[in-house]
Amino acid sequence: MEEAAVAGEGKAGQGRNGHAEGPAAEERRGGGARLRGCRGFLRRNALVLLTVSGVVAGVALGAAVRGAALGPAQVAYLAFPGELLLRMLRMVILPLVVCSLVSGAASLDTRSLGRLGGIAVAYFLGTTLLASGLAVALGFIIRPGAGASALNTQLELQGALPATRKETVDSFLDLIRNLFPANLVAAAFRTYATDYRIVLRNTTSGNATKEKIPFGTEIEGMNILGLVLFALVLGVALKKLGKEGEDLIRFFNSFNEATMVLVTWIMWYVPIGIMFLVGSKIVEMEDIVLLVTSLGKYIFASILGHVIHGGIILPLIYFAATRQNPYRFLLGLITPFATAFATCSSSATLPSMMKCIEENNGVDKRISRFILPIGATVNMDGAAIFQCMAAVFIAQLNNVDLNPGQIFTILVTATASSVGAAGVPAGGVLTIAIILEAIGLPTNDLSLILAVDWIVDRTTTVVNVEGDALGAGILNYLNEKDKKEREQELKEVTIEAVANNKSEAETSPLVTHKNPVSNTSSTADPESKESVL
Repeated sequence: MEEAAVAGEGKAGQGRNGHAEGPAAEERRGGGARLRGCRGFLRRNALVLLTVSGVVAGVALGAAVRGAALGPAQVAYLAFPGELLLRMLRMVILPLVVCSLVSGAASLDTRSLGRLGGIAVAYFLGTTLLASGLAVALGFIIRPGAGASALNTQLELQGALPATRKETVDSFLDLIRNLFPANLVAAAFRTYATDYRIVLRNTTSGNATKEKIPFGTEIEGMNILGLVLFALVLGVALKKLGKEGEDLIRFFNSFNEATMVLVTWIMWYVPIGIMFLVGSKIVEMEDIVLLVTSLGKYIFASILGHVIHGGIILPLIYFAATRQNPYRFLLGLITPFATAFATCSSSATLPSMMKCIEENNGVDKRISRFILPIGATVNMDGAAIFQCMAAVFIAQLNNVDLNPGQIFTILVTATASSVGAAGVPAGGVLTIAIILEAIGLPTNDLSLILAVDWIVDRTTTVVNVEGDALGAGILNYLNEKDKKEREQELKEVTIEAVANNKSEAETSPLVTHKNPVSNTSSTADPESKESVL
C-alpha cells in the first residue's frame, strides 16, 4: 500500500512528458487559474463596471467643460447621447409594464395573487409611512429652514409653477379618475388632470364675485396607474377563461420576453448615455456653489434621510423578513442604481431593474414582473422623504410652528400623494404643493426646492427603486417558503393516503364484496370481484 502511494505521488509530480514538475510549473498553473478567474469576474460584471465608470467619466466631463462657457444650444448637443438613452428606456416602458403585469397576474393563481398583493400593499404603505416619519423627525432635529428666510431674495425662480393652486380634494379625485382611464390608447401618453376657470358672477346685490370652476383636461404623460390596474384585471380575467385564454397569455409572455431582449441590448448603451447625462447636468447649472452653500442644510437633511432609510431601515426590514444578507442582495443591483442616479426616473430604471434582479438575484420572473411595475408607480419612499422634508423646510422658512395635527396631515398626505407622483425627473416637486395646501403654507417657496431638485432627486430615485427591489426580494422569499410548505403538506398527505389505502377500501361503505371468503380463496377464485356503488 505504501509503495502504491509513493508511486501515485511520483506520477502526480510528473508533467505530460513524464518530467518532474517543479515549483515554477505549479506557480504558472496557479497564475493561470487566477487570470481565468479575473477574466471571468470582469466578464460577469462588465456592465456594472462600465456603468460606474460612466458616472465618474460624466462628472469629469462636466467639470472639464464648465470652463468653456457653453451656450444652451451647445449644452443640448452635449446632452444628446443621454437624451437618446432616456428615449430608448421610455420606449420600452409601455410594453414592459402591460405585458409583464398581464403575464404575471395570469401565471399566479387567485389565492397567491391576493396574498402577494396584500403583502405588497402592506409593505409599500408601511415603508412609505416610515420614510415620511423619518423625514419629519430629521426636519425637526436639523432644522434646515431656520434662519434661511433671506433665501427668497437670493435665488431666482428656477421653474414654472402652476398659476392656479390646485385643491387637495381634486388632486386625490384625479388619482382615482386615472385608475379608470376612459381611453386606453390615450392613457399611453395622456393623464387626466383638473384645471380651473375663473368666472365672474353677479350677485343679487349687484356686486361681481369671482368663482373658481373645475374642469377636466388631459396633460402630457403616461397614465401608469390606469395601465397597471387594467393589466392586472386583464391578467386575472385571462386566468379565469382557462384554455380559451391560454393563447393570449402566451402572446403576452412572448411579447414580454422579446421586450426583455430589447432591454438587454439597451443596457450596453447605458454607460455612454449616463456619462453625457451627468456631464450636461453639471454644465448647465450656473452657480452650484451658491445653491449648495445657501441650501446646504436642506440638501444635507434630505440626503441623510435617504441614506438612513435606504442604508439601514429598508435592509433591516428585508433581513427581518428573510433572515438573509440584504447588502449581498443589493450588490447585484448596482447597474439599475447607477441608472436611477443618472436618469432620476423610476420608470426609466424599471427595464434594467427587472433584468438584473432576475439574472443576478434569482428572483422568480412571475414575482418580479408582477411587483416591480406596481412598485415603480405606487412605492415612492424616497419621494415621501423629499416631500416631507420640503414641507418642514418651508414651514421653518416662514417661521411657522407645526402643530401635531399639521404633522399628521403631512404624514398622511405625503404617503398618499407619493402614490401619484410621476416616475420622471422632478415628478414629485409639484406634489409638494398638495401638502403645502393641506397645512395652509404658501406654495411660492417651491422655487427654492426646484433650484436644488436636480441634486436631491438623484438620491430620491435610488431609494425609490431600492424599496421596489427589496420588496420583490421579500415577496420572492415568502412565495418560495409557502411553496415548500405546501409541497411538504402534500407529501405528508400522500404518504398517509397510501398507508391507509387498504384499510379504507376494506371499511368503506361504498365498497361491497361478492363471495366474501378468505384472502387465499379470493385470489384463487377468478370470479371474486369488487364493485363500487
